[in-house]
Amino acid sequence: MATPQALRIAEEASLDLVEVAPNSEPPVARIMDFGKFIYAQAKKEREARKSQKQIEIKEIRLRPKTNDHHAGFKVKNARGWLEEGNKVKVRIRFRGREITYPEVAMEQLQEIADDLTDIALVEQAPTMDGRTMLMVLAPRKN
Repeated sequence: MATPQALRIAEEASLDLVEVAPNSEPPVARIMDFGKFIYAQAKKEREARKSQKQIEIKEIRLRPKTNDHHAGFKVKNARGWLEEGNKVKVRIRFRGREITYPEVAMEQLQEIADDLTDIALVEQAPTMDGRTMLMVLAPRKN
């Protein structure tokens, strides 16, 4: 349909002529209430944002000398967070001469990963970052 004819039809119906696909050959236009269309689109975007789930990164902090009992509580907290769908960052902080034995921290992180292997994946393997060693765990997809 020719543009002037389409404009006349839209004007008679007191609607707008809106170009939908300008790059196609020939360009495609629709006759609609543009204000209503924009409102509906904005409403749809708001609903989509509401239904999105925000993933948080929770953190547990340990030291190489942390005993098993205390680490057990931390792992239990991490398990709860992973079940809720959050990621967990496990950080082992070295103080003083503890940094000369990074294998102790690596072993501790490996134990934590093994304890949570049923519900978590290791997203970031243990790495040294200054005086800390950290690992990131992500919940498994069901």
